[in-house]
Amino acid sequence: MYAIIKTGGKQYKVAEGDTVFVEKLDAKEGKEVTFDKVILVADGKDVKIGAPLVKGAKVSAKVEKQGKEKKVTTFHYKPKKHSHSKYGHRQPYTKVTVEKIEA
Repeated sequence: MYAIIKTGGKQYKVAEGDTVFVEKLDAKEGKEVTFDKVILVADGKDVKIGAPLVKGAKVSAKVEKQGKEKKVTTFHYKPKKHSHSKYGHRQPYTKVTVEKIEA
């Protein structure tokens, strides 16, 4: 059984027991979160597709870790103008483990 959920402006395909890195959620480590924006739920023989969401479907997950990804460096310059700038960015994420999918 798997589901497609929507969180943080992105869509993720998840199954029970999967570990997924999603956009940062406002939850502490060890707490449980529920994703109620479920787009699709598929069992071995039955597929439920929402228009736009599947009614009554939820995905329960446990927050494993809050963290930041590796640094991404960007460099802007304008040739022959003695103008340049260097930036770094670390995107925050939340690591969650899917525990249960309810259709």
